[in-house]
Amino acid sequence: MQNDPQVVTAESASKTAKLFYYGNLLAVLIPFPVFILWFGAGILVYAMLRHHPNPRVGYYTQIATYHYYGLAGGLVPILTFAPGDFFVNWWWALWLTCVVVLVPLSIRQILRINREAWQDTVKPLSH
Repeated sequence: MQNDPQVVTAESASKTAKLFYYGNLLAVLIPFPVFILWFGAGILVYAMLRHHPNPRVGYYTQIATYHYYGLAGGLVPILTFAPGDFFVNWWWALWLTCVVVLVPLSIRQILRINREAWQDTVKPLSH
C-alpha cells in the first residue's frame, strides 16, 4: 500500500478539462456517426470527469455537457416535426446550425481553460 498522496498536475487537469470540448467539436465537424456516438460516449466521459480531484475539471465538463446535450435535446422536436424530405433537402442547414452553435462555444471555453491559472491537486486518500 502507498501512503503518499497522489498529485494531479496542473497540466494534466487543464488537458482533462478540455476533453469534453474536443468531443463536442468532433461531434459537429464529423456529424455522422460521431454526433450519435458522442451522445453515449459523452455520458461515460461526464461520469468519469465530473468528480475529478480538481473541481475546475468537473465544472468545465459540466458546462460542456450543457452545451452538447442542450443542442442534442433541441434537435428532438425539430426532427420529430420535420417533413419527410427534410434530410434529403435540408440536412445541411441543420448541420450548419449545429456547427454555428457548438463550435464557438467550445472554442471560447477551451481558450478560457487555457487562460486559467491551474494548480496541482492532491488526490484524497481512499480507505
